[in-house]
Amino acid sequence: MEIQENIINKVANSGLISFDLSTYYHRGERVLYDIKDNLFHELILREKDFREFVKEHDWSKYDGKNVAITCSSDAIVPTWAYMLLATKLEPYTNRVVFGNLDALETVLFRDALATVDLEQFRDQRMVIKGCGDIPVPVSAYVEITALLRPVVKSIMYGEPCSTVPLYKRKD
Repeated sequence: MEIQENIINKVANSGLISFDLSTYYHRGERVLYDIKDNLFHELILREKDFREFVKEHDWSKYDGKNVAITCSSDAIVPTWAYMLLATKLEPYTNRVVFGNLDALETVLFRDALATVDLEQFRDQRMVIKGCGDIPVPVSAYVEITALLRPVVKSIMYGEPCSTVPLYKRKD
């Protein structure tokens, strides 16, 4: 007795478009620059000492990296100090931001998602892929949802075979 089955791939025939945020992950190294190391007793910024450090430091070691500038100590750091660091880092880095590494990741994804041609998804049914090997911040999921909602027919989260519906346009 021979059993012959036709297996139908319902997912492939569904018309769903899968959007994988991990493809927008910037592969460059992430670095946290903590200004506390430039403070006297991790409390006070001495302008003269700080300016001398900034002038003499080899900023080229940040070449091509993504840098988040922060201060982990409980000190009052003037805004211009962060700005001065940015003027030295910017020529070398891929991206420099104020904040922690999570803030940097948010900015990197926002930059990458800003390049997406949303028109290619007009009136489509989208599935934002949920799991993967590359950590994607929640902020990236929120960003792509906000970008896609005005142009797509529907947005779901997960995998095409198992989705959570999030949005459906009323036609």
